[in-house]
Amino acid sequence: MKNITIAGRVTKDAQVKTMQNGDKLAGFSVAVDDGWGDNKRTLFFDCTQFGKRGESVAPLLTKGKQVTVSGDLSTREYEGKTYLTIRVADVTLQGGGARDQNDGGSRQQDRGQQSSGYGAGGRPDFSDDIPFIMEWRV
Repeated sequence: MKNITIAGRVTKDAQVKTMQNGDKLAGFSVAVDDGWGDNKRTLFFDCTQFGKRGESVAPLLTKGKQVTVSGDLSTREYEGKTYLTIRVADVTLQGGGARDQNDGGSRQQDRGQQSSGYGAGGRPDFSDDIPFIMEWRV
C-alpha cells in the first residue's frame, strides 16, 4: 500500500455513483499546487471514496472547497496519459472555497449574530442543525 496525504481544492462537485453490485461510491478530483514562480505546476488527483461514508460526504465536496485527503495512491492509464488516483481513507474539510467567498456579506452577518455559540447559563448552544464533525474515516 502506498499511502499519501494531499491538501488542495476540489475541482468540481463530487458525484455519487452506484456500482453494478449496488454499492455506492463518491468520485471527485483535487488540484494541488506544486513548486513556485516559473516552476509552479498543478497536480490533479482523481479520488474515490466507497460506501456510505463516500455517499454522505459527497454533498460537502463542492468545487473550490479546501480539503485534505489521505489514502492509497495508484495510477491508471487512459489514452496514453497517466492519471494519479487515490482510494480515499480520510477526508478533512478545511473550509473556504469559491462558494463561501462568493456569498460574502450575508454569511459574515449570520456568523456575527451567532459568534458566541453559547446559550443561556454560559453553556454551548447545540440546538442548530449544522454538522460539527467534518472528518470522515473509512
